[in-house]
Amino acid sequence: MKNPSRTISKAGKEGQPVIIPEFRCLSTWPTRYKNFVEFCVALALFVIALPFICVAAILVKLTSRGPAFYFQSRSGRFGKGYVIYKLRTMYLDSERDTGPIWSSSSDPRITPLGRILRRTHFDELPQLWNVLRGEMSLVGPRPERPEFLPLLEKSLPYYRMRLMLKPGITGLAQVQLYADTDLASVRRKLAHDLYYVHASSGWLDLRLLMATAFVVLGFSFPLVRRILRLPRPKEINGLYTRLTKKNPTASSCEAGAAASRTKPTDDAIPSMESA
Repeated sequence: MKNPSRTISKAGKEGQPVIIPEFRCLSTWPTRYKNFVEFCVALALFVIALPFICVAAILVKLTSRGPAFYFQSRSGRFGKGYVIYKLRTMYLDSERDTGPIWSSSSDPRITPLGRILRRTHFDELPQLWNVLRGEMSLVGPRPERPEFLPLLEKSLPYYRMRLMLKPGITGLAQVQLYADTDLASVRRKLAHDLYYVHASSGWLDLRLLMATAFVVLGFSFPLVRRILRLPRPKEINGLYTRLTKKNPTASSCEAGAAASRTKPTDDAIPSMESA
């Protein structure tokens, strides 16, 4: 993305093109400095976190049948697939009968230890390895499972614009711990992701990392947002509204055009907290 203001076309998974509509990123941070800085930070964090990951992995093995780690396909930058690494928080073969589905906070497939790992976000620590491999960022749009992309693309214009940057372990959407229950909640997260793509900078990334630490320690996000002067909902939603009003059909993106012709229903978007 040498010139972020240009329309971008890259080959996606299985050779399918991923067309990103024109959208100007205000900073050169993602293309010049972010990868190097995040690699150094992720390496330090991985060394610190490794003993905790090992202890948690042993507890997972002792408390439920199956491997300690969970591997899942996600869509990376420009739609390129990669495998995400997490500590397993669900019972073994939890999707064997249902196929890929989203989970909820009360999902019976989550183990008792898994609930603790999710609540403390310890299950996310192995993703530092994804950052070191260059597949993810510390901060970025939330990663999505490729199985759900077609559904969301048909319902929400500009959904694939999130793929202009690498997905992040944390981000403007992730740090707020939103619960996805319907189409409106998914659109809310999309608005946050697109705002991040537009306003990405080293200063914003630093504040989001600090906010993540505060939220994990139990501070309320509204308080953290005021202290760190993070973007307000009015700014975030305003950008998405202007974007969709300017080009409501998302003509450069086939999925966006389909969304303009078909009114989606909330029933099409199930509860959506990643497994």
